[in-house]
Amino acid sequence: MKKALFATLLALVVLCAIAPFAMAADTATDPEATSSTNWKAIGAALAVGLSALGSAYAQAHIGAAAAATLAERPEVGGLLIVLEAIPETMIILGFVVALLILILA
Repeated sequence: MKKALFATLLALVVLCAIAPFAMAADTATDPEATSSTNWKAIGAALAVGLSALGSAYAQAHIGAAAAATLAERPEVGGLLIVLEAIPETMIILGFVVALLILILA
C-alpha cells in the first residue's frame, strides 16, 4: 500500500513539474503570459491529480468493505456496484474544474 501511494504521489509531482513546460510552448514569446500559463497548468494538474488520488483511496476502502459484505449478503451486489461508482464522480468533477481553469482563467 505504501509503495502504491508513493508511486502515485511521485507521478503527481512529475506531472506538476512537466505540465508548465508543455503549456509554455504556446506562449514562448511573452514571459508574463508564460508564467500565467504555467500556473494554470499546475492548477489543472492538481485538480485532476488530487481528485483521482482521493477517489482511489475511497474506492480501495469501499471495495474491501464491499467484498466482505458480498460474502455475507450476496443480494446487495447491485447496491455495492453503485457505491463503488460514486467516488468516480469526484474525478469527473476534478476534470471539469481543470477544464474551467484552462479555458476561462
